[in-house]
Amino acid sequence: MTTPTGLGSTVLRLDRPVGAQRLPARGAALVRFVDAAAQAPFAEALAPDVLDAAERRRADRFVRPQDRGSYLVAHVALRLLLGALLDAAPRDLVMTRDACPECGGPDGRPVLVGGRAHFSLSHSRDAVFVACASTPVGVDVEALPAPRVVAQSEDFFHPDESAELAALPEAGRPAAFARLWTRKEAHLKGTGAGLGHGGHRTYLGTGPSAASVRPHWSLADLPAPEGYAAALALRAPSAHWH
Repeated sequence: MTTPTGLGSTVLRLDRPVGAQRLPARGAALVRFVDAAAQAPFAEALAPDVLDAAERRRADRFVRPQDRGSYLVAHVALRLLLGALLDAAPRDLVMTRDACPECGGPDGRPVLVGGRAHFSLSHSRDAVFVACASTPVGVDVEALPAPRVVAQSEDFFHPDESAELAALPEAGRPAAFARLWTRKEAHLKGTGAGLGHGGHRTYLGTGPSAASVRPHWSLADLPAPEGYAAALALRAPSAHWH
């Protein structure tokens, strides 16, 4: 996979130490991209000493090697990054879930016990993104979908977004769909509502820049490999990533 133009030093490799990291101040997020295809062997080797028992069991349930590899890369990268930020052993970090803000169920956003940092991760095929911040954050990456996926997902979006997609030439719809989907999922991950709640209520737009979700959230597209789209949502006055 070609490293996305614009990410530069934000590419994380698992075959070398993460190094000292500093948790960003309010209004900023630490974002790292990982090439899962290249880093999967290193994640496999690190997993026994980095992941907790539940994560290892889930990894063992994947049938396809690519799915297992991207899962291991994402979770190993997250724990290594959080460990460097918090000066803690990655395996000792305890994670749980907040209550869903929509239904009150136990499937809200994942959080660290102790609340010293907020985090989000996403993986699609061989692309992995991890984000950490001092306020709630959501990150998402998606491979561009097949045309049939675009046609089947209309009900998930705001009516104006569906109209925008329908007005585009057919060849341009997958890229616009992926931009919109990652914006939606990043925002819903950040709030903890998840994809089952409220995707159609908030207009985020399919164009080159996301619509504003202020005052409480900032939303930005991220550089991504060819064939992918990625987005970051941050609960703060304005979003910056580094």
